[in-house]
Amino acid sequence: MSNPAPVLETNGAAPANVLPAPKDDSLGIDRAFVLQMARMPAFAVLWVLAAVAAHHAWAALWPHGLNAGPLVVIGFGMILAAFIDGWALKVPNWITLPLVLSGWALGALHDFQVPVDSGTGGFGMAVLGTVLGFVLLFPMLAIGGVGEGDVKMQMGFGAWVGAYFGTGDTTQAVEMGSLHGLGVVFWAFCFGAIVGGAFGLIMIVIRRRFGDNAQMVKEIGTDLALVFSMMGGVAKQRATERRKVWVKLPYGIPLCVGFILYLLYMLVLMA
Repeated sequence: MSNPAPVLETNGAAPANVLPAPKDDSLGIDRAFVLQMARMPAFAVLWVLAAVAAHHAWAALWPHGLNAGPLVVIGFGMILAAFIDGWALKVPNWITLPLVLSGWALGALHDFQVPVDSGTGGFGMAVLGTVLGFVLLFPMLAIGGVGEGDVKMQMGFGAWVGAYFGTGDTTQAVEMGSLHGLGVVFWAFCFGAIVGGAFGLIMIVIRRRFGDNAQMVKEIGTDLALVFSMMGGVAKQRATERRKVWVKLPYGIPLCVGFILYLLYMLVLMA
């Protein structure tokens, strides 16, 4: 019969070889998040520099007519965000938040008459474009139909468009077809919604679960009605349960396609 293992008497004191737990001095602050946010202004500066470089490159290649260099940059940003959304099913902050900040910065530079590009909108229009981008997708965000990254992606587009097109009442804006920045945000969103609907129809046809999809559309309509009835919490809870069975469409992709199609339509086909 083996002897039981000896028990170390500690008299309530911690064993000598056990180190005390380190003191938590974080004060409840997520340091990783703070460091991530601290990098956002630096990324925003890079986007501004890209807009300036694109402006000068466009002027060198096509010296006459509209200089759409900054629009090429924001188009690239949207494509990058959409690609990552399709790959990882989310749009990271290191793309979206710097786009918002850089759009505001471009607007502020326009207000101070700094010749960075051919944009005409100021800081106020950049902020209004950001707000409109948020408002347009908020109902779908409230029911979980789109992710926060998709909303911030559209807000970044709104910031740049507001800073570039402005109010549409300047001489240059008239030459561009009197495009109002907020109008561009709205109609680009509509184009994105149409593209998203087309993608959804293709997925429905491929999966051939027409009854289930019809029921899903009905449920989404009910959720939207709840949101507008100030019962967003109930709508989001219903959407959370439904998300367990639905096939997710990375909405950043149709948003991106809609944005670019609208810009091409207005700036190329109507030029």
